[in-house]
Amino acid sequence: MNVKFDNLPDNSRIWIYPSNRPFSKTELETLTADLSKFLSQWTAHNQNLQAGFELPYNRFIVIGVNQQAVQASGCSIDSSIRFIQDLESKYGVTLLDKMNVTFKQGDFLAYKPLDEFVKMAKAKSVSKETIVFNNLIDTIKDYKQFWEVPARESWHNRFIK
Repeated sequence: MNVKFDNLPDNSRIWIYPSNRPFSKTELETLTADLSKFLSQWTAHNQNLQAGFELPYNRFIVIGVNQQAVQASGCSIDSSIRFIQDLESKYGVTLLDKMNVTFKQGDFLAYKPLDEFVKMAKAKSVSKETIVFNNLIDTIKDYKQFWEVPARESWHNRFIK
């Protein structure tokens, strides 16, 4: 069951998929339709999941599930991964590679492989104050508070001296 993301409780489970590039306006329209259709049919043990999504910065796909209503199961999570893989093919983007870092450089978002981010940190091209996106968080509460933070407040801190 597709619900408005803002209506999901703070303890809802989330998955964040960063794109290696922004989605175009046309892509956002079809992506919204794709996500709405998938979430309206997404189930766990033949029960509809109460799920919503948002597309921050036209660059991330954030899917949330109200685990109090029906918990996502291994099979339902697998189906969501297959869906995300289909989106990668359809839009020619990378969404599942967790070894990349998205961060702000001025008004722009940069997307770099982790090893390049580490090199940038050693070269002092990024600092503890660089805003990074912590895509490893797993609840809406943490998403609201700890997703977009200075590197010093994230796991990225270990790479910056």
